[in-house]
Amino acid sequence: MNKASWGAEIKRMERYKIIKEVGDGTFGSVWRAINKQTGEIVAIKKMKRKYYSWEECINLREVKSLRKMNHPNIVKLKEVIREHDILYFVFEYMECNLYHLIKDRGKLFSEAEIRNWCFQVFQGLAYMHQQGYFHRDLKPENLLVSKDVIKVADFGLAREISSQPPYTEYVSTRWYRAPEVLLQSPMYNSAIDMWAMGAIMAELFTLRPLFPGSKCILLVLPIELEADEIYKICSIIGTPTETEWAEGIKLASAINYQFPQVTGVHLSVLIPSASKDAIDLITTLCSWDPCKRLTATKALQHSFFQGCLYVPPSLRLKTSVTRTPPSAGTRSMLEQKSVKGYSGTLSTSKPASKFSPAKSHEYLTTGVQRKLEMNNQDEIKNHRFSKIAANQQPRYRPPARNSPTSICNGKTAFGVSETAEKLANMNLGSGRVPARQSFPAPMKAGGWHAGQPNMAASQEFHARRTFTRKVVG
Repeated sequence: MNKASWGAEIKRMERYKIIKEVGDGTFGSVWRAINKQTGEIVAIKKMKRKYYSWEECINLREVKSLRKMNHPNIVKLKEVIREHDILYFVFEYMECNLYHLIKDRGKLFSEAEIRNWCFQVFQGLAYMHQQGYFHRDLKPENLLVSKDVIKVADFGLAREISSQPPYTEYVSTRWYRAPEVLLQSPMYNSAIDMWAMGAIMAELFTLRPLFPGSKCILLVLPIELEADEIYKICSIIGTPTETEWAEGIKLASAINYQFPQVTGVHLSVLIPSASKDAIDLITTLCSWDPCKRLTATKALQHSFFQGCLYVPPSLRLKTSVTRTPPSAGTRSMLEQKSVKGYSGTLSTSKPASKFSPAKSHEYLTTGVQRKLEMNNQDEIKNHRFSKIAANQQPRYRPPARNSPTSICNGKTAFGVSETAEKLANMNLGSGRVPARQSFPAPMKAGGWHAGQPNMAASQEFHARRTFTRKVVG
């Protein structure tokens, strides 16, 4: 949508009835409201500073970034309103944020709950980074939750990955701030979002922040607060060595800072309720060196998310369109593609979580396509038994180019006919056709998929400490 059309879409605030204030921050306050015309509940963010032109409004980073993004795990910006030089953002309404859930929680979250939330957030981040933005202010307060759905919000500090450095060093809350930012690096990228997610993931397991810096901010210089935060990080993951993070040693030297010599603690000691896979993922995300942290896409393929189905944004539209059974011609092509590349043997496909995004267009299938692949195996199995019963039965041949079962109006896709011919001539021998492998119901973005096991009961957590959050920068 261009600037002119956005200007034409300005709606007056009188269309909304304010219900109550639900949050207040440095730059604006958030109110729950209802659309008088549709009855829809929305969240309206009222900015505190004045805006004297529409051009100034639509050039805000929060507006520019959210206009480009449409993802089920990124909060939806419905409209922007400027009235009497006051700017309002109208968002979809979410019940609460992750910080509220952690603060009010009396028992530990189950690992199934944490896996579901983190899987959704990583999907949103993978899409966001692909669109050329990184968030720069990830923290529990900016992850909005409604039931089992979680969404990334507050893009006020979002930055384009392609933008030119230097960047400001005072971004995000210190407890979730990456070490390269704490050391005032003028150059950083989307890896700072991954560090924040490692800290958030650990906090979900323990209900306590992983790197809680000093709470006292009065009469303290910013550099002292950063030094305190780095000490907290060192006390957890150990002091970085030249081998681990040579660039970090240079950054510290440039500001005359010396890392404290601390051994650190293994995360399994601090997070006893987390599985081995969860500890491994958190450890990798909270690496000193940004280059060693997993990207959001790679995190989705981690063994912690075994059984979760990730559909890349490039395929999401295509897979969501196919809701009715395919035609005979399309089914023929899918069946033939399912055996493409096999030479004399058939084997079951690997779980979806082992697939890389680069090959997802070949292997990540929708429920319909997976069913077709299983039907294909049944057809081969039936063909074998029917061949034993009647040796004179004619051999299957692929459809001709002008056959009614051909696809694309008589045109056959390149390589399909040759593969079908090889399938027709394949000798099954005496080996058994492998039984269909049962796959766990995939978890999709936006909540639990039907058939997914219920969340395990949470464990009791007694030794809980209370922390007060202070936002700096």
